[in-house]
Amino acid sequence: MDTPKTLDSARTDLANIGKSVVIKGELSGSEDLYLDGQVEGSIEMAGNRLTIGPNGKVKANVTARSAVVQGRLEGNVRASDRVDLKQSAIVLGDIATQRISIEEGAYFKGGVDIQREASKTPPKPEISQARPDVKADARPSAAAATSTGSGSSVTTSNATSLTREPGKV
Repeated sequence: MDTPKTLDSARTDLANIGKSVVIKGELSGSEDLYLDGQVEGSIEMAGNRLTIGPNGKVKANVTARSAVVQGRLEGNVRASDRVDLKQSAIVLGDIATQRISIEEGAYFKGGVDIQREASKTPPKPEISQARPDVKADARPSAAAATSTGSGSSVTTSNATSLTREPGKV
C-alpha cells in the first residue's frame, strides 16, 4: 500500500482512499486524508491535511488545513496553512492559502490568493476611510498628521496625496 512519505510524525490519524475507489458527493472528515482514487463533488477537511496521490483524480472544491497535490485536481482550493503542488500535479482552479510551493514540472492554471495571518499584520486603511476634514494640501499640517487616531503621518500624507487633484497644491 502506497502511503505519503511527507506525513507529520506527530499525526497518527490517517484515512486512505485507494486508487480503485470512486466517490460522488460530499467528502468530509476530521483526520488527515490520503486520496489516490476519484472524487467528484466537494471535499471538506478543515483543520486537516489532504494529500491527493499520483493516481488521484478530483473534480471538487477543496477546503483543508494543508493540501498536497500529486495527481489531478479540477476545482478551487482553500487551505488555511499551505498548498504544495508536486512535479506530477495538474491543477485547474484557483488557490487561496498562506503559503504555496509549486515544483518544476507541475501544471497549474488558475489564480493564487495569498492570505495573511490575521494576528501578524494590521489591516491597511482604505482610501474611503480617509478623514473628510483633511485638506488636499501638499504639506499637511502637524495637527492633521497627529489627529488621525490610529493612523500615522505617513498614512495621512498618502491619503492626502491620493485626494489631490492634478495641478492643484
